[in-house]
Amino acid sequence: MALNINKQLKTYYSIKEVAQMIGVSEPTLRYWETEFPFLKPRTNSNKVRQYQQKDIDDLKVIYNLVKVRGFKIAAARKMINANRGQVEFQAKVLERLYDVKAQLEELKGALEKIV
Repeated sequence: MALNINKQLKTYYSIKEVAQMIGVSEPTLRYWETEFPFLKPRTNSNKVRQYQQKDIDDLKVIYNLVKVRGFKIAAARKMINANRGQVEFQAKVLERLYDVKAQLEELKGALEKIV
């Protein structure tokens, strides 16, 4: 049996880890939970939030609309409710473009060291 290297190592992430991944503060994540009803991370018996990958993907969509594209919370909620599939696709494309940009900048830096 082959080892699946793409498999997520963690099932649940803390709010601190997710805040660092997304690039917002923990209070912002808690606020977004109140504003977007579909965003409901699991909580354990001590009321500690446990985010799954789906929650993180939803947060990336919200981040794209609110922080990157500058939508107000109400407009972002309306846009997600109206056409969730398209909004998720746009967020994934934008995330991929940022990854490509970072890789290109890394290559540029490596080339500058050689020359």
